[in-house]
Amino acid sequence: MNGNISRRNVLRGAGVAVLGATVAGWATGCSSVAAGGPASGAAANLLETAKSQGFLRVGIANEPPYTQVSADGKVTGCEPDVLRAVCKRLGIDDVQGIVTPYESMIPGLNANRWDVIAAGLFMKQSRCGQVLYSEPVIVSTESFAIPKGNPKGITSVANVLADKSLRIAVLPGGFEEGVLKSANVPASQQVKINDGRSGLEALKANRADAFMLPTLSLQALAKDDASFDISKPVDDAPRTGSGAAFRKADAAFHEAYNKELAAFKKTPEFAEILTKWGFDPTVVEGVTTEELCKTAG
Repeated sequence: MNGNISRRNVLRGAGVAVLGATVAGWATGCSSVAAGGPASGAAANLLETAKSQGFLRVGIANEPPYTQVSADGKVTGCEPDVLRAVCKRLGIDDVQGIVTPYESMIPGLNANRWDVIAAGLFMKQSRCGQVLYSEPVIVSTESFAIPKGNPKGITSVANVLADKSLRIAVLPGGFEEGVLKSANVPASQQVKINDGRSGLEALKANRADAFMLPTLSLQALAKDDASFDISKPVDDAPRTGSGAAFRKADAAFHEAYNKELAAFKKTPEFAEILTKWGFDPTVVEGVTTEELCKTAG
């Protein structure tokens, strides 16, 4: 997310919520920080600032298994868990999460509301032109949530293009919206929803014929809702993946982070984190940011 959701019966509304105010925080014990607070700006050395103040501000979503905010306020998920581990290797003890919609992540980063994004924000050309992505942490596939039995036979983007009556629910600013736009699926066939739960509601109310989301995100939703089927990974959706995203002005931090990330990937802990959240740690081997940033959209 790209990336939704909850599985998110917790936060992820239309605005930005500071986790310190609404969520108890990370396992490291984060405290609140106001958006646009005193952490690094373009002129500051982000690494030294974060080490000095003891925390890094992170823009996140609430979309298991990529990110997750539990009922007790704990922020975990594949991306935050990897970020936390790499930051500890850099001497940064605490990470403060700020929940925001996907469409606000890069604008908020570049407006200094947070210092890094770790939210399953999938790489594609338009995003890679605005931020510095770390090397990939996860590689993901896309699927459709469809009514039981898939009565309209939706398995591909080509199906959607071929039948102008089909309506597909997507998150505004999400990778899936970009996939449909790149395939020239008309806006009239796209149903914009706020999160995973509202995507399923659109499906149940017949306001959408399918809901496009990362395969693992739909599987997470299905744990609490058995009313829908999940298609096989969509063959004509590009392979994608994500990592941490930094401001272009923070190139020094980006370089240091990538160095420690490469070392961390060689440890058993990296594979343990990915496996815990349902990802295959071998899939990301050999995949580069340069490759994923060629994805159109």
